Amino acid sequence: MNTEAEQQLLHNARNGKSEEVKQLLETMKKGEIIFNINCKGRSKSNLGWTPLHLACYFGHTSVVKDLLEAGADVNVLNDMGDTPLHRAAFTGRKEVVMLLLECDADISIVNGNGQTAKEVTYDKEIREMLEAVERTQERKLEELLLRAAREGETGKLAALLNRSNPPDINCTDQMGNTPLHCAAYRAHKHCALKLLKRGADTKIKNKNGQTPLALAQGAEMKQVLGVGIAKVTNKILKRYEGLLWKSSRFFGWKPYWVVLEHGVLSWYQKQADVGNSNHRQGCKHLTQAICTVKNADGCLFSIKCFDNTIHSFKVPKASQQSRENWIHAIEDHSAYSTHYCTQEQQSDDEEDDDATSIAELQDSLKIAQSCQQRLDKEISSFQSMIKSSENPEGIPTLFLRRAEEISKTARETCEALSNCIKLFTRQEGVRNLKLEHEQEKNKILSEALETLATEHHELEQSLVKGSPPLSILSEEQFYDAISDSESEKSFTGFETVTSFSFEDSEDSSDTITSNMSEEKAHKNRETLSNGIKKHRTSLPSPMFSRNDFSIWSILRKCIGMELSKITMPVIFNEPLSFLQRLTEYMEHTYLIHKASLLSDPDERMKCVAAFAVSAVASQWERTGKPFNPLLGETYELVREDLGFRLISEQVSHHPPISAFYAEGLNNDFIFHGSIYPKLKFWGKSVEAEPKGIITLKLLEHNEAYTWTNPTCCVHNIIVGKLWIEQYGNMEITNHKTGEKCLLNFKPCGLFGKELHKVEGYIQDKSKKKLCALYGKWTECLYSVDLTTFEAYKKSDKKNTEEKKNNKQGNKNT
Repeated sequence: MNTEAEQQLLHNARNGKSEEVKQLLETMKKGEIIFNINCKGRSKSNLGWTPLHLACYFGHTSVVKDLLEAGADVNVLNDMGDTPLHRAAFTGRKEVVMLLLECDADISIVNGNGQTAKEVTYDKEIREMLEAVERTQERKLEELLLRAAREGETGKLAALLNRSNPPDINCTDQMGNTPLHCAAYRAHKHCALKLLKRGADTKIKNKNGQTPLALAQGAEMKQVLGVGIAKVTNKILKRYEGLLWKSSRFFGWKPYWVVLEHGVLSWYQKQADVGNSNHRQGCKHLTQAICTVKNADGCLFSIKCFDNTIHSFKVPKASQQSRENWIHAIEDHSAYSTHYCTQEQQSDDEEDDDATSIAELQDSLKIAQSCQQRLDKEISSFQSMIKSSENPEGIPTLFLRRAEEISKTARETCEALSNCIKLFTRQEGVRNLKLEHEQEKNKILSEALETLATEHHELEQSLVKGSPPLSILSEEQFYDAISDSESEKSFTGFETVTSFSFEDSEDSSDTITSNMSEEKAHKNRETLSNGIKKHRTSLPSPMFSRNDFSIWSILRKCIGMELSKITMPVIFNEPLSFLQRLTEYMEHTYLIHKASLLSDPDERMKCVAAFAVSAVASQWERTGKPFNPLLGETYELVREDLGFRLISEQVSHHPPISAFYAEGLNNDFIFHGSIYPKLKFWGKSVEAEPKGIITLKLLEHNEAYTWTNPTCCVHNIIVGKLWIEQYGNMEITNHKTGEKCLLNFKPCGLFGKELHKVEGYIQDKSKKKLCALYGKWTECLYSVDLTTFEAYKKSDKKNTEEKKNNKQGNKNT
């Protein structure tokens, strides 16, 4: 490409130099110079604009005409998403707009600001011109839709309905027929199903007062239009299966036995495996699935599913009829699945059309009662007339007349009662049909969610089985990662800030006294003997195992309900209030006391960071949910052995916010904050984001530290064993010195290598890193110099790459 020629073309188009533009275009036609006529500018004055954009914006009509005749794209977009029509309309170039419209410029294109050409113009005449063209184009699309429905061209019909600006599905022709009318009187069932799936109205009448049902040809078409797409799918939906080739990213085309049943597409290695879910190679629910075909290949078709995944299939033989059969079957099952998975509650008007109201039943009963009363009255009158008659000869005439009246009244009574019975029967049938629909909908949703959860769990289990052993995360390998020459020197840089093991915490009956002196422990035993109660070190032993209960067994019965309306069994709670749970933040208060005694601000930051991490350590393997406190409920705790007093309160109910305030018994610190656990349900897991700022004040040094807790996530809500992890960033700020501690709680990942890991740095106010911190939030936190930490990171990365290369080499051999 000749960039110099392109720059000349851009310059001449901008300045309206028509002769120079013509010369450049003629040299391009002759092949003397090769350049892109739709090139985009790179300088400040024309950045991202093509020559056609520039000519339209500045109103150079002759240059626009020459560029369009030379093959310039009339709908080309600049970097802001504007077409040449946008630019011409914005600057009010009427002649240029007319020229672009004559060349079939698309007026429906939306730019980066979400505006069409009609919406960016300030000129009234241009707006009216574009509106007229818009109406004309809409009418053309409507005529194409009517023709496709009339001729039974399902491919064109689907393409028109899948446009970003589809035509009106209820548009009419000269006779008032909608596309559904056209499909009905031509007996194109699949076109009618597509139109019904997109919401075509079955009650619209044409100019002769006929609905689509009145024009329907054939029993199947009348059934489709008579009971609607939701009911006909139950009756005409059939299982479809056969051999297809499926495309895979890694293995190319492979043959599978494919089965379509109840809106689910499943594929197996061979036909004998059908019916055994363990041998199923894959499946896909066809909710909102769309089939596309390529005319160049008579046996290939693709399915775009609701999650935007695309699956390509082809029939074994180049038979277009076989492909059409598959496509029609997939569309039928897609309509079936879409109806039951996306069906919304009917409006009051629709329910009035399908089900008879109680008022109608009451009216029918009143009419029947009135007829019955008339019958009784006539019979009484007839009897009294015979008894009082003195002229026997006149009795036959009167008898016949009264008999006729009684017979007529009796017939009316029978007809009224018959109508009552019909109405009751119809009412019962409609209710039963609705119940069947809801049961089928519940069944499909339940199976879909359970299948998805099971497949994800099996995938995670297969990945975990192939993951490296956890021993590579041990501290010994951390030390071995450093070279021998500097190991002795670097080991002195490691300083244990805090270390605590939870392995024996539940079996232990003594108060946690890790890192406390013998003298303090002896003092605690003396205070216990003087009447101070022993504090708990574990939760009460549960009467039932939580593993014996499945959350999925409860959720599957609540499909369609609001999450806030689902009542969870108490077995999933632990016997603590959330206010009590907050007091566990203070279990390692000795770190705050230690920080108050240190003179070095860096060492104080290390202790505060260890305390912040230890606050979430108690959540390890705590998958139970604490009870929600009542609004205004308080909880107070005084721990003389740990040297603090704390009070917590539920200060808000919606949203639930808990606040706490603690202070040292020696007036050395103040610790306060608020927690708003914002829950998110992700299908297989529940995520709790603890919004709220935590503040720690060291009164001796007049320092204030603030931070927010990381996100907590409970996994395997549906299938598998519940487990918990913390991930996210924690930024601890010393507002007096400007120092910050940046900690990253790493997520587990696919292979569990980063499980429970915490890494970070301490930096001064100029963002210079002072030292590194690493460890696990469930066990301990270490401080190390930067050189040693970077050496470990490089060595660990190198070892990982070597193991990966070795595995690939073993696979190749």
